[in-house]
Amino acid sequence: MDCALSIRGNLFLLDSFTASHRIRRQKHYMEESKEQILVKHLLKKEEAAWKELFGAYSRNLSYVCSRYVAEKEDVHDVLQNSFIKMFRSIKSFEYRGNGSLKAWMTRITVNEALKHIKQKGDFKAAVEVDDLPDIPNEEEPDFEEIPRDDIMMMIRALPDGYRTVFNLYVFEEKSHKEIAVLLGIAENSSASQFHRAKGLLAQKIKEFKMSKKAQYE
Repeated sequence: MDCALSIRGNLFLLDSFTASHRIRRQKHYMEESKEQILVKHLLKKEEAAWKELFGAYSRNLSYVCSRYVAEKEDVHDVLQNSFIKMFRSIKSFEYRGNGSLKAWMTRITVNEALKHIKQKGDFKAAVEVDDLPDIPNEEEPDFEEIPRDDIMMMIRALPDGYRTVFNLYVFEEKSHKEIAVLLGIAENSSASQFHRAKGLLAQKIKEFKMSKKAQYE
């Protein structure tokens, strides 16, 4: 099994807005209609519509942003810039069915987060570094039975390069070739950062489980 597929499966429950397939099917047409109506009002730049959008999606987008940006103050700034970008570019949005608005907003938020990260002068150097020691990775990170908040803390604690590549590969389902273009790095650097991120997470998970086990002994 592809290692990314395994990790993506383990992390599926991390999406705070994920609902069961059965419920999504039941509400599909109602939600699509509501979303289409909201988009029409957003296109007219109606203040009430934008307030509704912020109220409905800000928590989820803050969660998305916090996967990439470690500091809370920076998350707030990136989220604010993301909504400004949405307001300015809503005319270019093309409704393609239920969920397309959320997908569009997520792409903008991820791009703004990447822009923020790349503004750090040492980011590219950190991603491109080739002399870091290899991290043993004999097994895939096993997130089963670990609380979501603890998993997110582990991901946020990764070095910038590791965290960014890991998120793009696992959550955004980008290939290493696509990640290389997005970050302006070599494709093999992306693959190397992902491998090391997995290794670090596997170590953190082992330590977490051993710590929990020791509490009950």
